[in-house]
Amino acid sequence: MEIEKSTLNTQIIKAVSGKQSAFKFLLDTYWNQVFGFLLNRVNNEYEAEEIAIEAFSKAFDNLTQYNNKYAFNTWLITIAKNIQIDRYRKKKNAPLSRTTDTSEALLKKIEDGALSAEDQLIKEQNLAELLRYIKMLKPHYQEVINLFYFQECSYKEISHSIGEPLNNVKVRLLRARKLLAEIITRNN
Repeated sequence: MEIEKSTLNTQIIKAVSGKQSAFKFLLDTYWNQVFGFLLNRVNNEYEAEEIAIEAFSKAFDNLTQYNNKYAFNTWLITIAKNIQIDRYRKKKNAPLSRTTDTSEALLKKIEDGALSAEDQLIKEQNLAELLRYIKMLKPHYQEVINLFYFQECSYKEISHSIGEPLNNVKVRLLRARKLLAEIITRNN
């Protein structure tokens, strides 16, 4: 989809100022290009979607660094490609990817996941603190966090519940996570 440069620049300026409609416009306009590019590279729909979401999130966080001398879709695809390359390198260098030892001794080293009474109390205290931080977010971010993490809704269920396109739900959830992380970091 070819859009006029002036329309694109206007939407980028609006997005930099925090207008959700501009983020939606950019996501809807370029999602298929970025996702299709990644799908051809990784041959895995889930992984391509995850990387595309991360790429849009990173691009939206760094819109002020975009140079309008270059095509916006090229900038987005470059971000997506770099994320995909980083993931590939991490996966390739991960210790488990080089280990095929599943001997009895290795299996016995796996930790018991059950919480002790003390750990359960700490978990409940941390949950209460987390809920306080979530309440510091704007209501539309609180809503997607609640639906995804506490009600365990899928992206599609959230999309249906709030009446937003699936891609918007994914980006909103990513932005909510990032904002929540910033709040937690500030308060700790």
